[in-house]
Amino acid sequence: MPLTRDEDIAQLLRDTRTIAMIGASDNPERASYRVMAFLQQQGYRVIPVNPQIAGEHIHGEFVWASLDQIGVPIDLVDIFRNSAVAGDTVDAAIKAGAKAVWMQLDVINEAAAARAEAAGLKVVMNRCPKIEIPRLGIPPVES
Repeated sequence: MPLTRDEDIAQLLRDTRTIAMIGASDNPERASYRVMAFLQQQGYRVIPVNPQIAGEHIHGEFVWASLDQIGVPIDLVDIFRNSAVAGDTVDAAIKAGAKAVWMQLDVINEAAAARAEAAGLKVVMNRCPKIEIPRLGIPPVES
């Protein structure tokens, strides 16, 4: 069952340091662009993943084509993809050894959530960390 209790979501955000953002965009009009900037301002390392702009940079971070290319431990995979294809991303997160998956607002995939949980990952669904961090009073990450 995805995390729904404020205490559990807050603990996940406090435990997270490195976030892989699937569907990161270099377009300032896109939510993923703004959420990535916010998360970086909060002290998280956010690694953008988008095969369409791989090799470029967003907010100073190199854009990877896929999760399996990153090569550093990932605490949380933030999914900016539609619900229908979120399952593929969840499977990639499991394979990459991520500790958690976070499906953004309106991204709901119960089957993918169940697979993630069965593999030992924490799951948040239909929420945005840019909303949850201030709402829950999570302090910036200390480096």
